[in-house]
Amino acid sequence: MTTGFERDPDEFSRGARAVVVYPDLGGSSRDADARLEETAGLAAAIGVDVVERVPLRIRAPKPGTLIGSGQVEALAETVRDKELTLAVFDASLTPVQQRNLETGLGCKVIDRTGLILEIFGERARTAEGRLQVELAHLDYQAGRLVRSWTHLERQRGGFGFLGGPGETQIEADRRLIRDRMARLRRELDSVSRTRTLHRDRRQRAPWPVIALVGYTNAGKSTLFNRLTGSDVMAENLLFATLDPTLRQISLPGIDKAILSDTVGFVSELPTQLVAAFKATLEEVISADLLIHVRDVAHPDSEAQKDDVEQVLADIGVAEGTPRFEAWNKIDLLEGDARDDLLAEASRRDDVMPVSAVTGEGVEALIHAVAARLTEGHRRYTLHLDPADGAAAAWLHQHGEVLEQGMDGERAVYEVRMAPRDYERFLQRTA
Repeated sequence: MTTGFERDPDEFSRGARAVVVYPDLGGSSRDADARLEETAGLAAAIGVDVVERVPLRIRAPKPGTLIGSGQVEALAETVRDKELTLAVFDASLTPVQQRNLETGLGCKVIDRTGLILEIFGERARTAEGRLQVELAHLDYQAGRLVRSWTHLERQRGGFGFLGGPGETQIEADRRLIRDRMARLRRELDSVSRTRTLHRDRRQRAPWPVIALVGYTNAGKSTLFNRLTGSDVMAENLLFATLDPTLRQISLPGIDKAILSDTVGFVSELPTQLVAAFKATLEEVISADLLIHVRDVAHPDSEAQKDDVEQVLADIGVAEGTPRFEAWNKIDLLEGDARDDLLAEASRRDDVMPVSAVTGEGVEALIHAVAARLTEGHRRYTLHLDPADGAAAAWLHQHGEVLEQGMDGERAVYEVRMAPRDYERFLQRTA
């Protein structure tokens, strides 16, 4: 569906030759090379050919261009010499800075927010995902009409009783954007209500919900496929998964649980996306357990963890929500690095080292997650009619049968289960 506010068609053309620029303003916990590598990966995710990577140290950001005039001239020379058509800035640019940089460099300029929005726009598959991306795009574009259009200073004449010069074209376009955003929000509210009904139905079942969260490209979808036997898209690509996927799994002592694979997070996730994707991320907010999948082979693993925790706070996940960490990609570690990580994991009860690719540690992860979900379970002694096979099957499905035997003419079951399941069983037998 077109909105009338799309960007120039050549702005994100596949195969565009680009320079990635990291304006280092200081105060970041990230290594400059790691930031450049990540942004280059984001650009490659939409088919951009990254030819050059340039870190720039910024003492004081310039209101008009962010970077200094000398740095602009040096970049412009690189753009000319290497025949580049796109400059990707790993920073948030104001509309004025973006326009001035395009003029100074002689090529298209996008910032981190625009780049991530473009990736999301290309990857969204479901109707809900497309609605969310379009809403985020419109929110982002609303403040940039001044640089995106050449016809916006035209005025519409008044008519009827209004008279006067009428509204300028830019005012009309902004009004159309606001109207379109209002319609999108209403549609997303409807989707959110439907999702809430489904969630309420699951909670009445009740089945625990486990949500996989983590930095983009940490291996969530690969682990999801390993745990569920599914075939969700899992590639060595940033933001390979956008739309949430839910599957049923069985765990020791738990007949049924719902596992949710969610969109990967990233540092400085655009606020427009955080707001637009809240409906999708409600699965995370209401989960019984979060499994934070971390790429422990990445040099910025700790900084990525902090970024994920920040996004979780932004979308309203309570600090008290149970968390468990899956330290993924241990197959990429060797020697002392691997030994040190395994030693640290052995001293903690909230982490499990795994390799989603090879399957190493996955079985131990399954048992650890089951133990965490059944922490509140209690042991009960139940007496049943030996002929009541349905009741016995129910106990096996909803609890962990520890012992069973006979006491006279009654079958005796020692079962560990959640108190709410025990109450349900009493109501069922009553």
